[in-house]
Amino acid sequence: MEGKIVNFRGSHHTKYMDQIIISIDNITSKEKAKPLLNKQVTWKTPSGKEIKGTIRKEHGNKGAVRAKFERGLPGQALGTKVTISQ
Repeated sequence: MEGKIVNFRGSHHTKYMDQIIISIDNITSKEKAKPLLNKQVTWKTPSGKEIKGTIRKEHGNKGAVRAKFERGLPGQALGTKVTISQ
């Protein structure tokens, strides 16, 4: 399953670079996003390295989820794809 990185989690003053908001195709509600909790997420860098994270919580009412990564992601990750595994 694939998702798209939408934004970092944060407010006007504070951004959490290790927490990412992900939108997933065919998931349009909070109830459909609940089974994805605790699944592994992987983002692949242009050089081929993988940064792994975990889906922690749903975000909003339209099916987006919040994932926490083991380390912060660069700004170039916004708009790119991530893979979600079991």
